[in-house]
Amino acid sequence: MKENALVVNRLTKKYKDFVLDNVSFTVPRGSIVGLIGENGAGKSTTINAILGSIRKDGGSVEILGKQDTEIDDKIRGQIGVVFDGSNFPAALSARQLGKVFQKIYDTWDTDRYLMLLDKMSLPADKKIKQLSKGMKMKLSIAAALSHDSRLLVLDEATSGLDPVVRDDILDMFLDFIQDEDHSILVSSHITTDLEKVADHIVFIHQGKVVFSRPKDELRYKYGIIRCGTTQFGSIDKSDMIARRRQDYGWEVLVSDRDTARKKYPKAVIDPATIDEIMLFYIKGEM
Repeated sequence: MKENALVVNRLTKKYKDFVLDNVSFTVPRGSIVGLIGENGAGKSTTINAILGSIRKDGGSVEILGKQDTEIDDKIRGQIGVVFDGSNFPAALSARQLGKVFQKIYDTWDTDRYLMLLDKMSLPADKKIKQLSKGMKMKLSIAAALSHDSRLLVLDEATSGLDPVVRDDILDMFLDFIQDEDHSILVSSHITTDLEKVADHIVFIHQGKVVFSRPKDELRYKYGIIRCGTTQFGSIDKSDMIARRRQDYGWEVLVSDRDTARKKYPKAVIDPATIDEIMLFYIKGEM
């Protein structure tokens, strides 16, 4: 069994109008875990609580084998963090930024950083304020990968980027975990990105974990029965995860489409995307 790079256990944070309610999941070493959910579901709150940016009201977090109360500068130096939007000083160049990080991180690798800038076609001497959003995101990732990070925590790291840049970044994520000692937790509302790279999907809705499943189980086992009202009446309720009424009849989410095809041979049963699964849980009748 793989060791875990991150263990989140019953994490709770209470606000006046929102509660992050006993959120639990793991990020195994050598894996990418995608955190999904609609805006306001609790993804960023979860990440901020994991990183200690906000005080949690309950639960525990273990990072790289250390409980949150034991996390020291050495462990923090092995966590690479990337948020949507650059927080780097706009007047600096990428090269100057590297010199700043060299003073912050004992493990800073200047050669690797400059290699990544070159690989990403990032100008080393251009001021950060002159870079596009995609280039700033690439710069953030280059910095996160240049101080011996073993865990990357990414909050909407591909949001607002064009498909080509997003694809380049996703390939970098896959390269990062190849040695099976590096791991990634990435929140995103772009579920097609996660369908490409994630090993596991954690779905948060209204502050609670709705499901935590292997991505391949969601992609290759879940399905949607599309049928008329008469046929809908013959479907066993125990086979339904959720259902939605449409103009032409009904759509029913099932957890095993192959079994459903055998049980309902006359029904149209399609594969379900992660987006569709999420929408069934949010908008469907349970």
